[in-house]
Amino acid sequence: MNELIQDSKVTSFVEFLPKTKLPFNNELLLKASDVLKSIDFPTTRTEAWKYTRLGRIAAIPTREQIARAGKNLSREFINANFQISNNGLTFVFENGIFRSDLSSGEFPKGATIKPLTGCTKEELATVGQSIPLENELFNSMNTVYAIDGMSIVIEDKTIIEEPIQFIHLLTGKNTVANLRNFIHIGKFAKAEIMQSFFALDAENSFANSITEINVSENAHLIVNKLQCEAEGNFHVSTEQVDQAKDATFTINTFTLDGTFVRNNLNISVNGVNATTNLNGAYILNKQQHVDNHTCVDHRAPHCNSNELYKGVIDNKATAVFNGKVFVRKDAQKINAFQSNANVLLSDFSTVNSKPELEIYADDVKCSHGSTTGQLDEEAVFYLRARGISDRSARNLMVEAFIGQVLEKIENEALLKFTQEKLNKRFNWESIVE
Repeated sequence: MNELIQDSKVTSFVEFLPKTKLPFNNELLLKASDVLKSIDFPTTRTEAWKYTRLGRIAAIPTREQIARAGKNLSREFINANFQISNNGLTFVFENGIFRSDLSSGEFPKGATIKPLTGCTKEELATVGQSIPLENELFNSMNTVYAIDGMSIVIEDKTIIEEPIQFIHLLTGKNTVANLRNFIHIGKFAKAEIMQSFFALDAENSFANSITEINVSENAHLIVNKLQCEAEGNFHVSTEQVDQAKDATFTINTFTLDGTFVRNNLNISVNGVNATTNLNGAYILNKQQHVDNHTCVDHRAPHCNSNELYKGVIDNKATAVFNGKVFVRKDAQKINAFQSNANVLLSDFSTVNSKPELEIYADDVKCSHGSTTGQLDEEAVFYLRARGISDRSARNLMVEAFIGQVLEKIENEALLKFTQEKLNKRFNWESIVE
């Protein structure tokens, strides 16, 4: 452990945050607390944060910070503005606090679902065991200051047809919300989780979210994550996934709004014949900054992973993609595909892309690639020659580019919701027919 840092910005930042009341493992809490005393906010000299500055988060005044909820909201308002699917079970959180009065739906058979604040120490005994803490500021902060979250345990052979939805709302000024979720899906079970993040009259607020996911043998799990927090708000999201043999895990991440977004996605593929799919799209304008860091760690043979991330960056927006695929020594017969493609719509927009392969096995098929460019002006001219305006021609090309990722969405309600958000923000007519 590093020595105590005097006058750390972290110490000042967390000083007035309310410590977690969740019954986490004591050793875990002590370790996370020690990390926070010996670490400062990463700078661009830290490799994992080389292209992402955290000064605006560190500057959020937290002196009068309290875990607050209670904004005058109604279930009808939530349904009309934030609910993606009218089917299934919906849980609403405001500033990290579970709002049972705004949540709805029938609990599916074969699943135990409850807020973390309602769980016993025994039920949370394994929570946090897979989350790295050493030198990890936001993981440690979340562990010590987590407000609430949801535990979902799906029994073996349970098939849940309708999606389980999480709606996370940021409200208020200078709010800091540490959210924590735990998901376990049993053997031969199948489910879909939708996590959506919004800001409602929020200003200079920060959400720090961790979701731990265990995907058991022969299980199928889809996680759809939609990030629509408004301008002037900040978000760090971490998914830590353990995947067993013959399991299929898919995660789709769509970042549409928010001044600052960092996504950390870490998947340990621990069993043979597993399939892992990662899809992502980020559409940025103004001075947005989005940083996607992914890691797929193949620890067992005969597995497949597919990763496709696409970005459209306009105005003075910036994007970062760092995708890493590990193939361990005994993980033979691995097929791993990774691709990141970006379109810059402005002379002032930038992207830093770094796909990586680290392979220690000799019988694998792995590929990775990254492309960054502008729209093909010849194609734009071709469309304009057929009576389409310059703006419409460029929008059509961007829609087609992003459409390749959005086509991965199996949930029609989510696809429609995403389309409407993009249409409203960018004046697009349609993305996927």
